[in-house]
Amino acid sequence: MASWVLSECGLKPLPRIYTNPRTGLTSSSTTASAKIRPFQSCKKQTLGLSLKDLSGSRERNWALNVSTPVKPMSLGEEAPEENGINGLSEEPGRFDPSAPPPFKLADIRAAIPKHCWVKDPWRSMSYVVRDVAVVFGLAAVAAYFNNWVVWPLYWFAQGTMFWALFVLGHDCGHGSFSNNPKLNSVLGHLLHSSILVPYHGWRISHRTHHQNHGHVENDESWHPLSERVYKSVDNITRLLRFTLPFPMLAYPVYLWGRSPGKKGSHFNPNSDLFVPNERKDVITSTACWIAMVAILACLSFVMGPVQLLKLYGVPYFMFVAWLDVVTYLHHHGHNEKLPWYRGKEWSYLRGGLTTLDRDYGWINNIHHDIGTHVVHHLFPQIPHYHLIEATEAAKPVLGKYYREPKKSGPLPLHLLRVLTKSMKEDHYVSDSGDIVYYQADPKRSGSNSNI
Repeated sequence: MASWVLSECGLKPLPRIYTNPRTGLTSSSTTASAKIRPFQSCKKQTLGLSLKDLSGSRERNWALNVSTPVKPMSLGEEAPEENGINGLSEEPGRFDPSAPPPFKLADIRAAIPKHCWVKDPWRSMSYVVRDVAVVFGLAAVAAYFNNWVVWPLYWFAQGTMFWALFVLGHDCGHGSFSNNPKLNSVLGHLLHSSILVPYHGWRISHRTHHQNHGHVENDESWHPLSERVYKSVDNITRLLRFTLPFPMLAYPVYLWGRSPGKKGSHFNPNSDLFVPNERKDVITSTACWIAMVAILACLSFVMGPVQLLKLYGVPYFMFVAWLDVVTYLHHHGHNEKLPWYRGKEWSYLRGGLTTLDRDYGWINNIHHDIGTHVVHHLFPQIPHYHLIEATEAAKPVLGKYYREPKKSGPLPLHLLRVLTKSMKEDHYVSDSGDIVYYQADPKRSGSNSNI
């Protein structure tokens, strides 16, 4: 039952019939769909590097492969006057975020300065040294004072630092840490294994998330339930999925059992997540994860299980909460409903434009500007220390498709309200239609006020 904590549907798309819930009117994209569209020709582009293993018997690919168009996606994308400037709908003055954008992925790429694509391994390593030093320093201070005034402060601070370590390992997985795949793999394993994340297993599933962002069925994480699936699940499942704090503790469950409707585990090399030539990588990551569990078991005998729980266990669950909150809010909770796509309406660009930037105040620097998410989702090979500049350069091209995040105070407490509101309102999407929006279950809309 716990595997339902993360939403998934896995249904095949039905005929495209939808209504925009904000206006109650059929979107202009539906009208455009009645026109004859030219054949879409796409090709794979590799955004990253590949490396042959030591035996030279096969090529091990750490690249992010995405599909980008070599011809216009549709008549609507090449004729923006049908939808207005930057996606304005036929209703005067109203922006339609589901309208095909009047720009291409290449236009955004061209606007980003060339130096933003340059990866500096020494600079990347400096962040690793900084974060590891802070982690050990916090643990030493907490163990020295060992009182209940210090422990809650330590748990929040150390859990946040575990999250920072995860983000650096995340950069290794994307290849944005350095141009050296061996260095990326070694550091990725060290960083992620230390916080009980199987590096290659997660890297591969996260690649799937980026390749399919914004797609109702094919996205890998935090995507919607269809109405039929939502109504078929029991009350306990809905409780776990939509009642805080349960959804914010979902990550370990996801690693072990993936999402509903999709088989496999991040630890199992024979999982549907992986192709045969990735199995050795998955075995390596699972072995590293087991080694970390063994180290923790030894430490529990040395210092006692209670002390280990205080030093490592509680910060680990704080890290999990950070991960789930941040990743959820990158794809949910905008003040206006944003579209999810199926079928011919989905493209890599349109799916990526539904992601959201978030401001986390003082935490921005600590977790390596992961809140600067739109450009990262479109171009994950850009190092995190160039994301802010790259985003500023891309904004004139993105226009209204970029949604400026609300400025945060020192701590991002404003996002708690956003999170709660989304849990009340974002329950399922229609079973039919190639462009759909979240809808609310009236029975749950007022039941989620416990945060």
